[in-house]
Amino acid sequence: MEKMKIAILYDFDKTLSTLDQQEYTFIPSLDLTAKEFWSEADRISKEYSMDRILAYMFLMIREARKKGIEITRQAFNDLGRDVILLPGVKSWFSRINHYALDKGVEIEHYIISSGLKEIMEGTDIAKYFKRIYGCCFHYNTNGNADWPCQIVNYTTKTQFIFRISKGALDLYDDAVVNSYMSQDQRSVPYKNMIYIGDGLTDVPCMKLVKDRGGESVALYANDKTRVQQLLDENRVNFACRADYRKGSSLETTIMKIIDRMVITHELALLQQSQEKEVVDSDE
Repeated sequence: MEKMKIAILYDFDKTLSTLDQQEYTFIPSLDLTAKEFWSEADRISKEYSMDRILAYMFLMIREARKKGIEITRQAFNDLGRDVILLPGVKSWFSRINHYALDKGVEIEHYIISSGLKEIMEGTDIAKYFKRIYGCCFHYNTNGNADWPCQIVNYTTKTQFIFRISKGALDLYDDAVVNSYMSQDQRSVPYKNMIYIGDGLTDVPCMKLVKDRGGESVALYANDKTRVQQLLDENRVNFACRADYRKGSSLETTIMKIIDRMVITHELALLQQSQEKEVVDSDE
């Protein structure tokens, strides 16, 4: 029998990392502070009625060219090495995978982020993800970034949940993602999904997963006010400190969610078996 599958979906910036990924090396290399960079991105967005994600990508290219900084795919990949991950993240995936495996469950990890895919692919943890969905650039014949190839904002994030559920993981695959598929035919039913995020940009994904039977977990660093509001508004299922270490509240919560999903799955199989027995006995 095929193993039960659970998908854990993560935001990246301040969900797996301590800061926005551009703030470790890239923004300082421009002789700008993080506040100056993001303020300028906001100004560009307002002045040109531009999506905020497109605005920061445009600003990255503009300022890098001014400084003569390489903006190749490899240069962005190299920035991933400087990303500082939250406590426990590096050992998190093997711990959760082993825990689930003991329950007969296969875990698939995915990133759905408005950050740069190229930077995330350069981090130590990139190897643990089945797919990393993020913003990315097109590169010209000289290998330099010249145009946005994909943007992921707070609403477009939700498309990747549909893709993961149906197994339509490639962005060019519109046929499968837009076709009808019953829950028992899906690669990962919504009820077997867990979404972990930290901010308001994650709310559409959190609410979608929660409303369709999955579980959403909001993370906080020190101040719990924002995530408490999400709990009060019934937008998320749980709120945990942004700490992935062994024995943390987050680890305990995710393991308990896995336990519950396994029990629910086993009960559904038992019910199907009993219903089949009844039908067979009537024949």
